[in-house]
Amino acid sequence: MAAGLGFKTFNTGDVLTASEVNGYLMQGILVFADTAARNAAITSPQEGQFAYTKDNNSLWYYTGSAWAASGATGDIEGVTAGAGLSGGGTSGTVTLNINTPYVTKTDDYTIASGDEGKLFSMNNATAKTFSIPTDATFDFAIGTTVNFVWVTGAGQPSVAAVTSGTTTVISTGATSTAPKLRVANSAATAIKIAANNWLVVGDIA
Repeated sequence: MAAGLGFKTFNTGDVLTASEVNGYLMQGILVFADTAARNAAITSPQEGQFAYTKDNNSLWYYTGSAWAASGATGDIEGVTAGAGLSGGGTSGTVTLNINTPYVTKTDDYTIASGDEGKLFSMNNATAKTFSIPTDATFDFAIGTTVNFVWVTGAGQPSVAAVTSGTTTVISTGATSTAPKLRVANSAATAIKIAANNWLVVGDIA
């Protein structure tokens, strides 16, 4: 096939030459069943020429030395599940699921990287604390949630900052900065609402 000649406006009565047909009119996107059919039909591809193959719905262009996929199908090459999510993929229909692992605890625990979205339970005979670190220790994204439940055990769990005065915890609890889960089987959620600021909501006292 001849090299592309660019663009030309044809006027009524113009006589088309073979070179003009090849250089102007044949420079559209040519459609083939597959790459084998394309290669058989276009034995002398020219730089910038486009072709479409139906078997894989792909658009190709010739670089001057080889056919290359145009990438015109979109710029998203994959979906990766971040913290608190599972699923993802690099092709076809992709699904993301909210991942809420359940973790049992029997002693004081400070939340850390990777705990986003988790549900922690506490079971101890004495009162224990779920602690929230400063942003300097781990800077959770604003909007992060971490969930807590008091399953059983006489010890009443509370939620508080590791460093009060640096990290602010607010709630409707009797002690706003260190709310307690109200009774066994009650639950609460800590939500990061600003830098070093967390709101605790739920069945608290």
